[in-house]
Amino acid sequence: MLTTKGSDVYDKNVNTRLLKVGFNLKKMEINSNEVARLAGVSRSTVSRVINNYSNVPLKTREKVLKAIKELNYFPNVSAQMLAGKKSRTIGLFMVSSGEIAVDVLTNMMIVSVIESASDLNYYVLTYIIRDASDEGTINNVREMFYQRRIDGGIFIGTKHDEAFVDDLVKQGFIVGVFDQEHPAERVPNRIVANFNNESGMKQAIAYLLGLGHRDIGIINGDRQRLSGIEKYEGFLSAMRQQGLPVHEQWVLNGDFSEQAGYEAMQHYLRRSGADAARPTAWVAANDSIAFGAIRALREAGLLVPEHVSVIGFDDHVLSEKHNPPLTTVRVDFKQLFKDLMQMVIAQIEEQSDAVKEVAYDCTLIIRQSCRRLD
Repeated sequence: MLTTKGSDVYDKNVNTRLLKVGFNLKKMEINSNEVARLAGVSRSTVSRVINNYSNVPLKTREKVLKAIKELNYFPNVSAQMLAGKKSRTIGLFMVSSGEIAVDVLTNMMIVSVIESASDLNYYVLTYIIRDASDEGTINNVREMFYQRRIDGGIFIGTKHDEAFVDDLVKQGFIVGVFDQEHPAERVPNRIVANFNNESGMKQAIAYLLGLGHRDIGIINGDRQRLSGIEKYEGFLSAMRQQGLPVHEQWVLNGDFSEQAGYEAMQHYLRRSGADAARPTAWVAANDSIAFGAIRALREAGLLVPEHVSVIGFDDHVLSEKHNPPLTTVRVDFKQLFKDLMQMVIAQIEEQSDAVKEVAYDCTLIIRQSCRRLD
């Protein structure tokens, strides 16, 4: 019987039959038995080919691979994991209470990790830890490791001393961490990557001194994180080496966010008063902090670099386009995360048993946010 609907004409009985056929096709699951039957081999031979064992003759391997391709067969990952196989998945854990979607630098870190994993035929499972002190959240992280849903994890944004990460390492799981340092007892399943923050701070202070600046303040990052600690200690060390005084009222606190830089500078300007002695230059613990500080200075009628110089750290992707273009200390996040991923996967695949802790150099990038004093 033909039925019309709008401009379409169709046979209800035929349509019903097609739907049934489609349903039955969906229900057909291709498994290794079908592959073995088509290739004319045993199921165990199919398993050896899938798991890349070397004791399979070349012609047999080619027949099995041809059958796999023709049947569009994908091995059951859950079954492989139960059999002790790898999931070929890395967990990426971001510790952040803020909105990650709007942070360009964080997004670049995530993409770097995903690209590096893809190049090595691994997947990335991403999880945002809003509160590292919340037991329910941390249990979710532990489950991913315990259930073998991931072969290892990379952590970004953790505190310098994070107990749950230490526990995972002690239990033998493979962990890569950015912005931490190895504890006294070093183990091969903990891989650490950092930047040489002290060197970067020394370059920044030497540059400002060369421009004639002696009154220099700092806007710190989160000092619960290693980079926050190292950048401040690097600042103090550089100032001492150059014979420059450190004024307590010119040491401001922040947390690596633009809003923190804005609020820190705004608070300082309010409490210091118009007649107080102020720094001729500020060093920010990262470029986001510098952006916020410059906004607060501008709102107070102070121009950069005409009235005060500002130098950042990290070389944010927007720093060159900022007004004014920001002088900063460049670090190579992309290379760091590429190398960190490679080291984690090498450990997973048992290609390396050496303890890994790598530090990357920093480079001063001179733009237009600092001026020479007369």
